[in-house]
Amino acid sequence: MPPPRVVSLLPSATELLFAAGGGHLLVGRSHECDWPREAAHAPVLTAARIAHTPDAAAIDRAVREAMQSGASLYALDEARLAALAPDVILTQDLCEVCSIDLGTVERVARALPSRPQVVNLNPTTVWQVLDDLLRVGDAVGCADAARAAATALRDRLWTAAELAVPFVDGPSLLFLEWTDPPFVGGHWTPELIAMAGGRHPLNATGAKSRVATRDEIAASAPERVVVAPCGFPLPAVREAVRALDGAEWWEALEPVRAARAAAARGEPCDRVMLVDGNQMFNRPGPRLVDALEWLVGWLNDRPEAVPAGFPAEAWQPRPHAA
Repeated sequence: MPPPRVVSLLPSATELLFAAGGGHLLVGRSHECDWPREAAHAPVLTAARIAHTPDAAAIDRAVREAMQSGASLYALDEARLAALAPDVILTQDLCEVCSIDLGTVERVARALPSRPQVVNLNPTTVWQVLDDLLRVGDAVGCADAARAAATALRDRLWTAAELAVPFVDGPSLLFLEWTDPPFVGGHWTPELIAMAGGRHPLNATGAKSRVATRDEIAASAPERVVVAPCGFPLPAVREAVRALDGAEWWEALEPVRAARAAAARGEPCDRVMLVDGNQMFNRPGPRLVDALEWLVGWLNDRPEAVPAGFPAEAWQPRPHAA
């Protein structure tokens, strides 16, 4: 049997494919499949229909309008996909704003002469992400390598979690997966926070990310803040946070006040952290383990746990807003 031809329409699925040892099987990808770098050899099959901008409020409005009208947020190059004759297509329907919708993928797959297997990945916990690694490995004929990779990732998860301070309630953490309106992290994010020794009172493991009200945010009394908007690289995260200057709910947060006071004194403060949401936390792939290791190092003052080059930085308030 010839090796399967694999198309990935989901960035996290591409990362899982490479982790399972099947990266050489990739023949097509989504426009957001940018990691690992070796994935760039495959042609791009999708495009976003909404302009990408650091303006979080504008993107939210555009997404809501598109969904209300029933329009798809993404375009799929069906002719190019057909020409690639895939045997396996990796996709998801966990989040309707993250990638091409499952219905479109299934419709196109049914019409292809190759009759590809559609592998639908919908993890809501970090352990289900490891299960998906095994599913991808099985689907592309790399089961043994996938099991080895899943075992190594599991061992790293346990090792990182053991560095967290046990038997003590950790700090309350506000994790912003979007800034305007303020969406708090869901699915695997509360789980990772708990494993790292923190608390995430605004959402539960497995639940979808959701908009939190100003009163809810205030009542959670966050001691730390992570800002990691879904799909935003660090420069866009900085712009999104600058747009929060003067917002009542934001300025009322104790970590924000602490960061502003430290900046006025010329001192560093890591109570508010900006993270590349395009790469970390928001993709249910192998790098969730890197995200846990970073959380453990940050929350527990264990710098040795932080992966080298992790894309995070302390928020630097603008002087005139202090």
